This record gives sequence, structure tokens and C-alpha cells, in this order.
Amino acid sequence: MNFKSIGAALALAALCTSAGADGHGGKVKVGMITTLSGGGAGLGIDVRDGFMLAVKQANTDALEVVIEDDQRKPEIAVQLADKMIQSEKVDVLTGIIWSNLAMAVVPAATAQGKFYLSPNAGPSALAGKGCHPNYFNVAWQNDNLHEAAGAYAKSEGFKNSFILAPNYPAGQDALTGYKRQYGGALAGEVFTQLGQTDYAAEIAQIRASGADSVFFFLPGGMGISFLKQYADSGVEIPVIGPAFSFDQGILQAVGDAALGVKNTSQWNKDIDNPTNAAFVESFQAEYGRLPSLYASQGFDTANLLLSAMAKADVKDADAFRAALKAAEFDSTRGDFAFGDNHHPIQDIYVREVIQEGDVFTNKIIGTALSAHSDVYAADCNM
Repeated sequence: MNFKSIGAALALAALCTSAGADGHGGKVKVGMITTLSGGGAGLGIDVRDGFMLAVKQANTDALEVVIEDDQRKPEIAVQLADKMIQSEKVDVLTGIIWSNLAMAVVPAATAQGKFYLSPNAGPSALAGKGCHPNYFNVAWQNDNLHEAAGAYAKSEGFKNSFILAPNYPAGQDALTGYKRQYGGALAGEVFTQLGQTDYAAEIAQIRASGADSVFFFLPGGMGISFLKQYADSGVEIPVIGPAFSFDQGILQAVGDAALGVKNTSQWNKDIDNPTNAAFVESFQAEYGRLPSLYASQGFDTANLLLSAMAKADVKDADAFRAALKAAEFDSTRGDFAFGDNHHPIQDIYVREVIQEGDVFTNKIIGTALSAHSDVYAADCNM
């Protein structure tokens, strides 16, 4: 599939051959705002590709997708959302990777009656008091994978972690989540700059800290830079992280430096269910690479949307909302359900970085948290 014409409407031809997405006759126009250039572009590309693979497989003319590049800039994301809502007349928005961009776009979009389906960003502010009936997160609440990392660190007997993350909403949620389940002492707690590439100062702090473990959340190119510099530094303190820093698109760039590192994720390519096996195989066939966590989330987001379209017309907001909440689709993760705040309740696994031939990848070695939700749901008054 060729998606290089960013911003062009992708009209998806051919009628659905089953009682599928256009079963109720209503067309849906989706605006996808995601990061396709600059730092973090790989994450947005994977979300886009996973989403569009599911749409292609649905083979329906009931869905039209408009794709735009936010360049990882909140002001650009806001401009694009305004254009999509006012000029493109989209029904549903999706695609945002970064929590600061989500906070700039989602509240305004849902206030205007649009549905927002998040394939990634899950800031705590949108899970608790800022929840909204039209906002559904198909990935996680930001704290979740970090909570699982904290639970794993505790189970392994670590008692003095050094923790670091970028200073933006997801980074703040990350360290909060880790501490919530970890419960031990901290050898250090550092917020880095978003987009930072030089970690010499932070690694020097880690070396001198007396830590028995290091937890970090540095998605995209930030994680690549940190892991390479950490490996070159000779510091041998064990590293733990969430999937964002050890995902498929990152591991090839990191290489040997990541081998053996434990990380937490709600998805992996070896989750044993027919939907996931078919997804991994078809994604590789379509794009010539293994899918990432982000690709799986894009795929699940599209299939959630298609499942709602099969049950209700998007113009009937109450019925469409109920169809989304029911989440009657086959997820790559297996069991999938929304909590009362429209965030997932799901298992979160511990993975280990391994090498299969020339490819660095992950394998599941255990479950960190089962049927896990988020702590902010209690503050959501929907």
C-alpha cells in the first residue's frame, strides 16, 4: 500500500463482502492526525500502517480516511484538527502519538461532538476528571505499562531504582506509574528534555547513584540514543523499561545493546490467538517488516471502529457510542474490554529482548499484571 500522499483522502473502494462495516448504511469519515516526519515518525507510520491494513482487509466503501502529519507539534495538530472538523467534516478523529498533542486536540474535538479513538496517547487527565463519553483509548492509560514495570522490579527484589523520563505528560505519568507498583527507594529521579539525544550527564548520575536497577521511558529515537550510550558507558546496572523503548522499530537500531533487557507490554507478536497470528503474517506480507506495538494498536483501533459501524450509524451518537463501548471485535491482544472511563482492561506482560537470526525482537516471559485497569477511572463521572 502506498500512503505517501499524506493529507489526501483515501477512498476505500469495494463493498464489504460480509455483514460488515457498512451493514447500517452509514458512511464514516475519519481524520487521522499522526507523526509522519521528524523525531518519532516511525511510531506514527506504524500506527497508520496498522490502521490502514485493517481497513484494507475490511474491503468496504463505507469508510474514508484523511491522513495528515502533525510533525510532533501541538500547534500543527490543533490546526489540522480544526481543518478536519470544520472543512473535511470528519466524524471520527484518531492517530495522535504524543500526549501533549492529545491534550491540545482531544478535549476540543469531543466538545464539538466528534468521536476520538486513541491508538496510543493515554494521558491521565483524560482518564479521570477529564474523561468524555466520546473519547475511547484503544491502547492504554499512560501509567499502565510503567506500573507493570514497577511490579516486575518489585517481584525481582530491586530496592533502589534510578528512574528517568522526558518532561511531558506521558513522561510524568510514566514515573508516577512505576513508583505506584514498585514501592522501593529511589536512587534518583530525573526528567529529561523531550527529544533529547545526549544522555552523558544522566548516565554519569546513574553511575554515581548506587542504584540496583534503572527504569527509563524514552520513546522513539530518544530510547535508541540512551540505550546505545548506556551500553557504551560500561555501566552494568540492570535496565527495565516499557515496550515503547524496546519495540520492534527501535530494536534494530539499538542492536546488541538491548539483548536480555526486560520490558513490559500489553502486546507481542507471540501472543497466541488466531487474530494476532494473522495480523503478524499479513503485516509482514504487506509492509515487509515485523509489526510493532504501535502497528497492533492502529490495527485494533480500526477494527474497533469497523465493529461499531457494523452495529450503528455514526450520526446516531448514542447508538454509536454504545457500539464502541461494547468493543465486539477480535483484538490482537485476545480478551479486550473497556472500563467505565473508556480505557482498556487488559493483561500486561513481561518481555525479554532476544535475537532471531538477524532480527532483534521480544518474547513474552511472564505476566506482570492481569486484567489491569487504571487508577484514574474512579475520578471519571461518566
